[in-house]
Amino acid sequence: MELHNVWFVLIAVLWIGYFFLEGFDFGIGVLTKLLARDRSEKRVLINTIGPVWDGNEVWLLTAGGATFAAFPDWYATLFSGFYLPLLIILVCLIVRGVAFEYRAKRPEENWQRNWEQAIFWTSLIPAVLWGVAFGNIVRGVKIDAQKEYVGTLGDLLNPYAILGGLVTLTLFTFHGAVFAALKTVGDIRVRARALALKLGMVTAVLALGFLSWTQADKGDSWSLVALVVAVVALVGAIGAIKVGREGWSFALSGITIAAAVAMLFLTLFPNVMPSSLDPAWSLTVTNASSSPYTLKIMTWCAAIAAPLVMLYQGWTYWVFRKRIGTQHIADAAH
Repeated sequence: MELHNVWFVLIAVLWIGYFFLEGFDFGIGVLTKLLARDRSEKRVLINTIGPVWDGNEVWLLTAGGATFAAFPDWYATLFSGFYLPLLIILVCLIVRGVAFEYRAKRPEENWQRNWEQAIFWTSLIPAVLWGVAFGNIVRGVKIDAQKEYVGTLGDLLNPYAILGGLVTLTLFTFHGAVFAALKTVGDIRVRARALALKLGMVTAVLALGFLSWTQADKGDSWSLVALVVAVVALVGAIGAIKVGREGWSFALSGITIAAAVAMLFLTLFPNVMPSSLDPAWSLTVTNASSSPYTLKIMTWCAAIAAPLVMLYQGWTYWVFRKRIGTQHIADAAH
């Protein structure tokens, strides 16, 4: 396999890792309004991701950096054409990180309530916009012969991409509800399971529609396999949460995300950003990639650094593996 193909696969893996991990982060943020009944329960939910949320975002930074280094033309066209949506996501991620750190710095109710509102909105908005962005990448956008995006913001708000945004929102929130059930005890755990079951049903309908649309429009036999895996895993996750097997449900909801993202990348290849104006103007793994020497250096660096990062992150999850509940909150006002 040529190195530009290897890096296309590696970037797909990085996005899978990001959506798997940051997906339940976003879901927990949304659930601070949908699931938590009081400030103490909101703190329980936030504490389930407190030790890991910033590590999960490393996958996004790595995916962006790898795209910049391995496929500079893809990076340039994507970030210039999707400038406003990506800027909104970036601002949300910054504000969200500040909200996690600053929420409990002062005891005033208004102070904490405002940061809780920030956590909710800065989790919900990126969860939608990531689906919209990837929906447009797969569908194809207006790229001219100079590899420049010549469309408008309105072009990005098409039915297919909006459906993609609804899928990522509901799927991440379902993933987060399952994670909340896995990481909590008491009444909040019971309610998280019940909510996850309802969210799973809605997610299944939307995801089946979006993935079937993708398959009908751009799919092949490999993407069909990924679609089947995603659907079966999602049904399994719903069934597992129904019988109280949170661990299995979380693993299966993660497989759903992985298979769905894999399907999108399978429908893309060998393109990285199709042109809706002329297929000949599409960015591909060949015409958008860096030099073979650059890709070779990147491969050696990734081979050394990636296992270390994954070992460290796995260790973090192991250390903070226990469940928590409101009884573990020393001061409910915080």
